[in-house]
Amino acid sequence: MIARIWRTGVDESRGEEYDAFAVERSLPMFRRRPGCRAVFFVRTKDGRAAITFWQDLAAAEALLSSKDYLETVDAILAAGFLRPPQSVELLPVDQLWLAPDLV
Repeated sequence: MIARIWRTGVDESRGEEYDAFAVERSLPMFRRRPGCRAVFFVRTKDGRAAITFWQDLAAAEALLSSKDYLETVDAILAAGFLRPPQSVELLPVDQLWLAPDLV
C-alpha cells in the first residue's frame, strides 16, 4: 500500500471554497480511480492536504496520467484559491491499524 500526501497553501479567505471543491469534485474523482483505497482531506498549519491511500505504487503513479485527474487539477488551479507551497510525497505503508468502528 502507498500513501500519497499532497500539500498546498490555500487563500484562507477562500478556504470554504477549497473545502467544497475537495468534497464535490476531488473526492468523486478519487473514488473513481482504480486502486484508490481511502481519502482524507485535512487542514495543515499553512493550508490543506489530501492524503490518499493506494493499492500499490502503479495505481498511485497512474493517477498522474488520468484524464479525470488532469481535468480536476486544471479546475482547482483555475479556481484561484491555491497558494504555494505545494508538494507531493509517496510513502510505502509498512503497517496499518484501524479501529474496529472504522471498518
